[in-house]
Amino acid sequence: MNILILGAGQVGSNVAYQLAREEANQVTIIDINSGALRDLQDRLDVRTIVGHAAYPDVLERAGAKKADMIIALTSSDELNMVVCQIAYTLFNTPTKIARIRAPEYINAPNLFQQENMPVDVCISPEQLVTENIEQLIHYPGAFQVLEFADGKVRLVGVRAHDAGLLVGQEIRALVEHLPNVEARVAAIYRNGYPIKLEGNTRIQQNDEVFFIAARKDIRLVMNEIRKLEEPVRRVVIAGGGNIGHRLAAALEKTNQVKIIERDKDRAKELSELLGHSIVLHGDAADEALMLEENVDGADVFVAITNAEEANILSSMLAKRLGCKKVMALINRPSYAELVESSNIDVAISPQQFTISSLLAHVRKGDVVRVHALRRGRAEAIEAIAHGEPGRSRIVGREVGKIKLPPGASISAIVRGDDVINMHHDTVVQEDDHIILFLTDRRHIDDVERLFQAKH
Repeated sequence: MNILILGAGQVGSNVAYQLAREEANQVTIIDINSGALRDLQDRLDVRTIVGHAAYPDVLERAGAKKADMIIALTSSDELNMVVCQIAYTLFNTPTKIARIRAPEYINAPNLFQQENMPVDVCISPEQLVTENIEQLIHYPGAFQVLEFADGKVRLVGVRAHDAGLLVGQEIRALVEHLPNVEARVAAIYRNGYPIKLEGNTRIQQNDEVFFIAARKDIRLVMNEIRKLEEPVRRVVIAGGGNIGHRLAAALEKTNQVKIIERDKDRAKELSELLGHSIVLHGDAADEALMLEENVDGADVFVAITNAEEANILSSMLAKRLGCKKVMALINRPSYAELVESSNIDVAISPQQFTISSLLAHVRKGDVVRVHALRRGRAEAIEAIAHGEPGRSRIVGREVGKIKLPPGASISAIVRGDDVINMHHDTVVQEDDHIILFLTDRRHIDDVERLFQAKH
């Protein structure tokens, strides 16, 4: 696929890195910052063009006439929208994706349509991050909660604790413990590495366990891996930007919410916008303020300011003071790796959500959802099975006889509104939604071929 990326900032660079790793993609990046482009060219097999992303001659030099997809990831919503308009009008680019941050644009009715503003896919990292944090708060004890099949099933990541009923036992015992629940262990990471799953594989304490289950059964399965935690009541948010505002507005009707914001004017504005949240003007790294506001008794502390160093420090302080669970917004992958080995419970990566949103449009076959995991080293994929028996590598075959690449497993099948009780002899049918976990994304081409009809 011929892909044009506009913007070589942190998000654009990370997206370029992920897409350029796949042999089927030819990636070109446009930016006015020649230094950033040189750095990318030194590290990646990509083509770079120095210039203004919205100028037609710059786009033409970059190969917009032959591009299959344009991804506008500059820091300006308006520039991203203009680029998509030019790509549609002058170059008839098939797929146009834009990062749009302002809710005023996202919530505007009928704005993003071909006859108005021809953006095929809008990606709002702020909205994606807010939704993810909401899920983590809704399922205390989980470090990852991802939706598939329009929310019918979810992939959940939890760290095994010896209080869990299944810890120390073979994973096949899950069926005996929960005979009426359709759930499956999709992957286990031990000491940072995936282990091969067999029916007799035993879950050990501190394993990172990913399982997939119907939404209504998630808490039952979590109880098998770790003791269920009490529902979250008190939430403290450090940072009153777009994400902080969105998150507080989403939580304040069901939780006790406090926001700590450094900018006095912004704090005043938030106090007027929010109906039930308590807004404080101050620094979340101020220990005296944190103690005064009883952060030690909070269930969750979320640091989502624009400064990731401040997020890390305030989260570590909140944890040291006694907060049960702390989360920090981290942009740089190198920082995220460090945070994972510290006492911060969850590192939230806007880039990871952005990449996940993009990958579904890059993948071959009818792939409807992709979640990048483990800093892009693994993927969870939802794809629709098409084709007639005999002309498809999936349809008409028993699950146990489908030839999967190393590290890949079928975790669930959703048929219509039902999550199928899947066994090795379950036969895949046309239009089934297949959810796979891939511990090594280097085999993604093999997975894509499974969902392409034979000729």
